[in-house]
Amino acid sequence: MPWRGAPSLALGLALLLSGCAGLIGGKASVPTGDASRPAPSGQGNLPGQGNLSVQKGRPGYVIGAPHGTTDTATDVIGLELARRTGFGSAVATGFGKLDADGRRYNVNRPTEGVPGSPPRSETETEGARRVFEAYGRSVAEASQGPLRLYVEVHGNAHEDTAGRVEIATVGLSKEDAWQVKTLLELIRDSYLRGLAETPRLEILVEPVDTLRYSASASKSGGVLGRSEKGLHVELPKVARTTSRDAYSAMLGDFLIQWADLMARARGR
Repeated sequence: MPWRGAPSLALGLALLLSGCAGLIGGKASVPTGDASRPAPSGQGNLPGQGNLSVQKGRPGYVIGAPHGTTDTATDVIGLELARRTGFGSAVATGFGKLDADGRRYNVNRPTEGVPGSPPRSETETEGARRVFEAYGRSVAEASQGPLRLYVEVHGNAHEDTAGRVEIATVGLSKEDAWQVKTLLELIRDSYLRGLAETPRLEILVEPVDTLRYSASASKSGGVLGRSEKGLHVELPKVARTTSRDAYSAMLGDFLIQWADLMARARGR
């Protein structure tokens, strides 16, 4: 596991002393099984012929998949993570392919644009704002009160990020980011000991690491910036296709344990 000059020993001991390490190796700590695509929530009359679905769970904790079908399989992964963690979920599907250029409603912010294009190329439109406001209401409904942790699941197919999971963050200090990175790396390596065929994706977490996908637009004018703490998780193609089950299990296990750590810290 790469520790790269971080306070690895101290942080490792902190994780062990917190009691979370007892779950790291326990693959039975989360249930298994297939997730089905969520049913529409009844949000009608939205432009783009898309659908929004809401599932309530642990108050204040929400998994979001704003690009459920345009970021392939993120709707399925989002719902699976909600099932594994007990968090609520807000999933958007069908808001892509607005024209021949592949423009889509960005859903988690009030703009439309071509996936992978820089934020400066996005355009605010009335339709995009309506979809964004409806998605924001879906997240609020799933949260059932203050949004303490919002986890957005995304996917990309860029060559530069094919071998890594990138996590942009909101409300996390550098120490918090090291905790996220270390815990997820420990869980990843524990799972991969029994899955030789599954690739070992690098874990990059902001602000410890420099990311390609920093989610700047969603942080400044989107849903991500509304949360007390937020994780914007970018998954490469392999984590959403051939290794989807393994990485969904890892992320689910990580979210359960990290949410527990946050709850303990809040109670001190």
